[in-house]
Amino acid sequence: MADGPQLPGVAGDVDEDEENRIVLHVDADCFYAACERLRDPDLRGEPVVVGMGYEPGETVGAVATASYEAREFGVESAQAISTALERLPRRADLQDDPELTRAETGHYRPVDMDHYESVAAEVKAILHDCADVVREVSVDEAYLDVTDRTAWEVVDGFARHVKDRVRREVGITVSIGVAPTMSAAKIASDFDKPDGLTVVRPDEVREFLSPLEVDLLYGVGPVTARELRELGLETAGDVAAADPGPLVERFGERGREIYDRARGEDDREVEPRGRPKSFSRESAFGSPVEEPGPKREGIETLAAAVADRARREGAMYRTVGVKAVTPPYDVHTRERSLPGPVDDPDLVSEIALELLTEFDDRRVRKLGVRVSNLEFAATDQASLDGWSAGDRGSSAGADGTDASLASETAADGQTSLEDFS
Repeated sequence: MADGPQLPGVAGDVDEDEENRIVLHVDADCFYAACERLRDPDLRGEPVVVGMGYEPGETVGAVATASYEAREFGVESAQAISTALERLPRRADLQDDPELTRAETGHYRPVDMDHYESVAAEVKAILHDCADVVREVSVDEAYLDVTDRTAWEVVDGFARHVKDRVRREVGITVSIGVAPTMSAAKIASDFDKPDGLTVVRPDEVREFLSPLEVDLLYGVGPVTARELRELGLETAGDVAAADPGPLVERFGERGREIYDRARGEDDREVEPRGRPKSFSRESAFGSPVEEPGPKREGIETLAAAVADRARREGAMYRTVGVKAVTPPYDVHTRERSLPGPVDDPDLVSEIALELLTEFDDRRVRKLGVRVSNLEFAATDQASLDGWSAGDRGSSAGADGTDASLASETAADGQTSLEDFS
């Protein structure tokens, strides 16, 4: 490892590997609302609330997420829907209340997790392509260890590349925090929302954390924050300068953890949560495309990328699928199951092209390829070379029927990128 600067005040306490580690925390901005705007571009720039219980006659419900425009009216996540409606009446009710003006109303949408997970899958595919190690935390956030992909001197440009890919290929914005530890990266991603990028280099961690209120520290909630203030600790700097003994006495082992986090010390490594369920890659056209040629070229490129990713991860797959998004944001998927697990890039391309033929004459704004039903057993790589065409694609059974077909059309639909698969 190359030599690097020590964190101020903790010389000798920080492992060199920890100091050189580069962690990105990627957090989608108002994710559910952003997904609704993908489906209905007219919602851009408008107050959008995603939740439940706002329809007439419903009495119980809560806000899942609120766009930044809606937050200006005092609408917040986890807020009672009744409170949200008082602060921001529905645009749909505008005609029923002559005293309301259009500027005083917002759009309400029900939670549609199928749609959100579909969009999240696109984001996750990009993150896995940009990092060797990804820890998916929830439907709208993930940690990336990019130590082997970039360097501190150029990490700003690397993080912007990730942000630009998500914006260009998916159509939503993410905020990114970069730091040598997971906890500092998490705090940094919240520092300049929305569409933010905050880089905290190893020798800047203590300085970055020091002025922050204690309730911004990783793992500190309202109750713990109040108790810390009762001890006279208002900021992370106060905690870092304190005697850890009383903290341990008051909070147990968690007190030591709070003390360490305030000093920028966090030796946790970014670790994936289990094996992935699928590998996918998607790409959007600049504008909807109808001609078959560009669509077929795009599918071939995506298929090669997905098959390469599966091979690098040591995975074989039983199912190959394609995704076509037609205007305005109707999502269609088609897939074909194979008789057994394979590692066969040519076959992935062949099947993907066959599945795409249904959309040869349709306008398409985005395409994707996915391999799923993965197996990671340490066996010899397999392919279907030499198998008859009739054996290459079948349903889950062995009856030789056609490939399984699945179609979904996005319908009108946040509290937490759990499974982008």
